[in-house]
Amino acid sequence: MPKDTSINSVLIIGSGPIIIGQACEFDYSGSQAALSLKEEGVKVSIINSNPATIMTDKVIGDHVYLKPLTLESIEEILIEHKNNPNLPTIDAVLPTMGGQTALNLCVDAEERGLWKKHDVRIIGVDVAAIDKTENRESFRQLMVDIGVGVATSKIANSFLEGKEAAQEIGFPLVIRPSYTLGGYGGGFVHKKEDFDAALKRGLEASPTHEVLVEQAVLGWKEYELELLRDSNDNVIIICSIENFDPMGIHTGDSITVAPAMTLSDRCYQEMRNQAIKMMRAIGNFAGGCNVQFSVNPDNDDIIAIEINPRVSRSSALASKATGYPIAKIAAKLAIGYNLDEIENQITKTTSAYFEPTLDYVIVKIPRFNFDKFKGANMELGLQMKAVGEVMAIGRNFIEALQKACQSLEIGRAGIGADGRQKRDIEEIMYGLQHPSWNRLFLIKDAMSMGVPLESIRKVTKIDKWFLNQIQELVALETELKRYSLTNIPRDFFFNLKQKGFSDIQIAYVLGNVTEDEVYNRRKELNIRRVYKMVDTCAAEFAAQTPYFYSTFEEAPQQISLVSGEVLSDGDELGSNESIVSDRKKVIVLGSGPNRIGQGIEFDYSCVHGLLAAKENGFEAIMINCNPETVSTDFNMADKLYFEPVFWEHVREIIDLENPIGVIVQLGGQTALKMAEKLHENNIRIIGTSYEDMDKAEDRGSFSDLLKELDIPYPRYGVAENAEEAIVVANEVGYPVLVRPSYVLGGQGMSIVINDEDLESAVVKLLGDLPGNRVLIDHFLDRAEETESDSICDGTDVHIVGLMEHIEPAGIHSGDSSAVLPPFSLSDKVIADMENYSKKIAKALNVIGLLNIQFAVKDEKVYVIEANPRASRTVPFIAKAYDVPYINIAARVMLGVNKLKDFNIERKLKGYAIKEPVFSHNKFPEITKELGPEMKSTGEAIRFIKDLEDPYFLKLVKDKSMYLSK
Repeated sequence: MPKDTSINSVLIIGSGPIIIGQACEFDYSGSQAALSLKEEGVKVSIINSNPATIMTDKVIGDHVYLKPLTLESIEEILIEHKNNPNLPTIDAVLPTMGGQTALNLCVDAEERGLWKKHDVRIIGVDVAAIDKTENRESFRQLMVDIGVGVATSKIANSFLEGKEAAQEIGFPLVIRPSYTLGGYGGGFVHKKEDFDAALKRGLEASPTHEVLVEQAVLGWKEYELELLRDSNDNVIIICSIENFDPMGIHTGDSITVAPAMTLSDRCYQEMRNQAIKMMRAIGNFAGGCNVQFSVNPDNDDIIAIEINPRVSRSSALASKATGYPIAKIAAKLAIGYNLDEIENQITKTTSAYFEPTLDYVIVKIPRFNFDKFKGANMELGLQMKAVGEVMAIGRNFIEALQKACQSLEIGRAGIGADGRQKRDIEEIMYGLQHPSWNRLFLIKDAMSMGVPLESIRKVTKIDKWFLNQIQELVALETELKRYSLTNIPRDFFFNLKQKGFSDIQIAYVLGNVTEDEVYNRRKELNIRRVYKMVDTCAAEFAAQTPYFYSTFEEAPQQISLVSGEVLSDGDELGSNESIVSDRKKVIVLGSGPNRIGQGIEFDYSCVHGLLAAKENGFEAIMINCNPETVSTDFNMADKLYFEPVFWEHVREIIDLENPIGVIVQLGGQTALKMAEKLHENNIRIIGTSYEDMDKAEDRGSFSDLLKELDIPYPRYGVAENAEEAIVVANEVGYPVLVRPSYVLGGQGMSIVINDEDLESAVVKLLGDLPGNRVLIDHFLDRAEETESDSICDGTDVHIVGLMEHIEPAGIHSGDSSAVLPPFSLSDKVIADMENYSKKIAKALNVIGLLNIQFAVKDEKVYVIEANPRASRTVPFIAKAYDVPYINIAARVMLGVNKLKDFNIERKLKGYAIKEPVFSHNKFPEITKELGPEMKSTGEAIRFIKDLEDPYFLKLVKDKSMYLSK
């Protein structure tokens, strides 16, 4: 069926602020869906309260509404579009791109009669299909009706029903609340004594106060299938995904592998048939869908766990894994097209009605931030705790697994062989039995210490095939110790690289050699990466997508069929599918996995950097490893390298592409950390130079600069151990703010009030970040905190925005409610902030962006720190003022424009408030106190007309309540 011509204007519901369990994968899906509908001539309106995402940018939607995700907001938009002759009347709503938030809101609006009242159709799915899949009892009954296996379970809407169900089924049990996301409120119950508390938590978590009490199939294998279905009942499987971790750990917290590695063909065909049957049984649905199964490792019995009638976290992963743009195609299916009527986005010559084939392996590893949640239960279970994820592509599983570890931004150079291994066997065995963020590394550590593979399998229930792969790494390390750098046989060296060993790991195992020496030796032996294209069809058809990953391969030996002579002996490199053009190139370094302190706002900045480079005739190249984001969409950059933002990988891409320079100031701390290496290797940094960025990061140099400029700053000192710290603290005066150098998101910061607290804070800091120096500043108690963002082109400085925090100094700026423009500062303070911003920008020779944090006490403005890079707040200010500030900054950095070329007009009426959003409910055992270390996972934007707004007045009243030391 071709496009439904009655649909001319669609409302897409976004997912709101980033929280654990619902991250930026939905902004990626929503952005892709919006662009896909616009291609079809459909007008797109977007409602989403998240200012940090590209989805709420004018480059994505025709009409963007930064409003709270409530029924009131939706009705306001529908009425506005109905009554305003300049706006298109909204015909349909697409709720399948905004996660559980959008689905739940859509159902609420249907129950209130909102869609019917305004003559709006729900497309992509209907409420009956949502109910069948989200209501645990309806789903269970549907599976029974169509002959798909499910675990023994009973539904409970009350405490009494729950207890009866537990008695009937027996322990261990799992509790699954209806209509929640990320496993919220769910959990395993191993013994009777723990049941009452778990049941209460589940009933409270479900918006309908309904839970499924289910037999726990702990230790079974877990699989997911990503599917697409059109309204003609055509169904295709996009991707099979296998969880490295067995049942018992939420799939968002599991290491996952695509395609499935240990699934027999018979079992896969059965699973596939069941998934198609399930998808066809859920009713009116056209779009992307995720189905989860569990398989008994003893007999291959399959049971269905759940089905999600929307794009999911896994669909973003599957899209990036296969190159098949699930959300883009799902949006076209929602407006009536069938799969065979849509062009394959990769080949451009075949239809979208095909199943991708992978000739590589994908590994996803979740990224955790337990360090931000002191006292949190770090054991993984049914309720998701990861804050982000990385994806890596390799020719084999172990190469992809090592590349994923290098992508995580946790200081690991791969799986082990990097000096970070554990040696306490009791600690290791406990970690294997009680899975947490580091179990993968502990498996390798256990093997290195001689723990038998079978013992590890019994404790972890991880499939033997995966464990054998890790065991191979241990054997390769043992072999490597026999050699020195000069006598490693080329074949063995090549094998190490094919198995994902980084140069720095090889240097560590050899000892007494550097990463650079290993790299140079490798080049001498002609062992270099080749780049392969992600083409979805294992090269069966010619692909048009500039989407690459690296691996090591050699051309096969070629023998003449006529003479029998060897034409080439196979030791030259395999084919490089990344063809280097002769255009001027710019590389943008991405921000890696989402984590607290470095979220989606940096990806937003990277996307605008790419767009600005493309608009100005540069070939824009992206390097990033985050599968959830828009920057890693295959059609966003001119060329995408889905690679770790890890020095060795970045360096070889630069060697190949030879860009005019690299942009580091848009990708947060991940990209900035590369600046020193780029500088040492004489690679041009576009924008502010490395020396000037380092001057701002180095507290001593920066304070000397402030002194020179006659700008006030808090008294400070630098210490390398606890004894020095006590001397410094007594000189600058308590209370003091203690922090390490070169970190983002206030990592490791604390406020201390005496010598004893200071000593323990410094010892802990230097233990967590060895080799670092500790900064000790006099803490300005009861000061107001403010900040400025600006752009400097070397001559002129433009103040992007000044913000006043509602919470006092001492609460990290990312956790503070910040108001734009300032609401209570005097004209003198504002003038000082602007004056200091301009002075610092010029003194640091900033080309591009600069963020400055101030403390204001008794009308005196102190500079706390300056960061010459994209900040967390620039996207927020850009949305509030409706000015494309990142695009302007990127053009200035590239040298194609000066500030005077732009006519900047701010359009904000009233005030905008940046509201931090926390995921404390994932860690009920921690306190909600706030301090100098950032804890919020996302943010929302709220517009108010004036300072009499009741929401604003309440914020001001509660402003110091959560301040802690």
